[in-house]
Amino acid sequence: MKRSAGVLFSGLVAGVLLVGCSPSVTGGDTACKDFVGADEKTQNEAVAKMLKDEKGQEPATLETTGTRISVVAFCQTAGKQDSKIKEAPHL
Repeated sequence: MKRSAGVLFSGLVAGVLLVGCSPSVTGGDTACKDFVGADEKTQNEAVAKMLKDEKGQEPATLETTGTRISVVAFCQTAGKQDSKIKEAPHL
């Protein structure tokens, strides 16, 4: 019984550490370095949150995709690693 509790505790600690190491993707305040390193789904979530925060409503899928492409281009050219994605030109 003690052994399984120890294994469970170790698993929980490992899970917390992994979550703590993931890049911070929080809408428009997401840094370019975290945005570019994220997968497409996470990038779309960050852009959708940014657009919703700016406009007060859920963006259309096409708007999210177009803005994500614009943000990627910004982060890979004019933006710096610590630039926020909300600094990218978008409508």
